[in-house]
Amino acid sequence: MPPIVEPSQEIDASSPAGRARDGDYAERGDYHRHLDPHWSYAPIYERKVRWVDRCLEGVKSEARILDVGAGEGALVARYRDRGLTIEGVDAAYASDLVRRADLRTLPYDDGAFDVVLFLDVLEHVPLLEQSAALHEVARVIKPGGTLFMSVPNLAHLHSRLKFLLAGKLTRTSAVDRHPGDRPVAEYLELLAEARLEVVERGGIFPTLPIAFRAVNRQPKRWGWLVGALDAVVPGLGLRFLATIQATKPPR
Repeated sequence: MPPIVEPSQEIDASSPAGRARDGDYAERGDYHRHLDPHWSYAPIYERKVRWVDRCLEGVKSEARILDVGAGEGALVARYRDRGLTIEGVDAAYASDLVRRADLRTLPYDDGAFDVVLFLDVLEHVPLLEQSAALHEVARVIKPGGTLFMSVPNLAHLHSRLKFLLAGKLTRTSAVDRHPGDRPVAEYLELLAEARLEVVERGGIFPTLPIAFRAVNRQPKRWGWLVGALDAVVPGLGLRFLATIQATKPPR
């Protein structure tokens, strides 16, 4: 499978704005721009980006898009290259494409954006702070605007089976990396509290035990199973990653 970010979309390392990295980015570098096929999450990440491609297909070039938790700006670069008006913010990264900002206090006016991407971010926020964070994201969405969000689902199939048999959950990452892991149903409740209406939801990779272990251990070899199982296995709530489209109702 080809890398998700083509060479023409890479960030200019010589930019006068420079780069500042903290957390995972200080330790691992620009790991979304330079995707390692041996990374266990890589097959799911690539399918997630293709989902975002489909979501943004009909968005007009003049629409303002914000990528909250943009990391090193891989998606900002990807969609700017396609003519979209997009910018990114991240608490742990700064560059010519990404503005450093705390997602709990976004430096934008109310209703500043037509579309907000909030991808694999909320699980990094402690449980008791998630509601405030999602309200802040909702604040910067224009009435009638759209949120595209993805979150890992703690209640995926493998996790449910392991809890039934051994009394333990299969977490989506280490607790210190994902302190806000939840079942997808709880994320939907948070969206409702933030007055965002879910229009459509789906999921990526139903975690059948043998396939789940195979992809995690040898993603380069078995990553194709992610797409194959998506096509044939029902049960959105049993999947590893939940994809959600929501709108902010007009006033």
